[in-house]
Amino acid sequence: MQIENFKIFADLVETKSFSKSAKLNGITQSAVSQQARAMERHFKTLLIDRSQKQFQLTREGQRVYDAAKEMLHTYEKLLSELQEMKKVISGTIRISTIYSIGLHELPPFIKKFLHDYPSVNVRVEYRRSNLVYEDILHNSVDFGLVAFPVKQRQIEVLPFRNDHLVLIAHPQHPIAKRGEIEVKDLATQKFIGFDPDIPTRKAIDQIFREHKLELEPVMEFDNIETVKRAVEIDHGIAIVPQATVIQEQKQGTLAVLPFKDKQFSRPLAILHRKGRVLTPAMKKFIETLGLDLPESHES
Repeated sequence: MQIENFKIFADLVETKSFSKSAKLNGITQSAVSQQARAMERHFKTLLIDRSQKQFQLTREGQRVYDAAKEMLHTYEKLLSELQEMKKVISGTIRISTIYSIGLHELPPFIKKFLHDYPSVNVRVEYRRSNLVYEDILHNSVDFGLVAFPVKQRQIEVLPFRNDHLVLIAHPQHPIAKRGEIEVKDLATQKFIGFDPDIPTRKAIDQIFREHKLELEPVMEFDNIETVKRAVEIDHGIAIVPQATVIQEQKQGTLAVLPFKDKQFSRPLAILHRKGRVLTPAMKKFIETLGLDLPESHES
């Protein structure tokens, strides 16, 4: 048995999917199935209960998975320590992020990081918030970036920064003439929102509830760029993170208004899987973001 066999098996257990495990390891679905059967032959016992409709391990399969995780952790720790001994900062960092952070908050940090550590590759995938958590749990990425982070047992949450929510409107919209806005003033407006399952939309809905405002969006979109385009052609107004409209405000394509009655914050966070060994490159990336490493990763 090679270390790759145990990694493929661990990925299969964690994703509960032959196709996802195949994608994570750059092999075919058939190859994952063959690897699983090869392990069963090697250990002379069934590891996967194929009588069940859903993916399920046998008792022996669970023991092999537990041992595989221990071995993989020790192996990753060894690789990381050897890199640190050689003072090597290289490799690939995989990031899963929601659009608003990936397009507007992250670029200057990545630019600085790549300038300081040119031997490191950074791959960024743009995903919906729920899929970012899934990517972290399945070990398909190293870091995730989300807004309004939700605590989960297997995920480490590192607070990143706070953004503010602002109102945007077409520059010729009557509401744009005001210097600032109150939530109650939105009652008669055509409102453009994010899809209902997006965390920022849930936060905006909560703001409306607190102000006893019933506002049904005339349009709903799943990413910030589409919301902004709809406002630019005067289909309605929207509430968005301030960092995402800096360019449009400079260019005069959107009017940006702060809220008068209260400042609404939008917390952002970096996610990674608990127990994950951070390579020297990953540690430097966290430092570049201006964050402190959790104590368990300091040494």
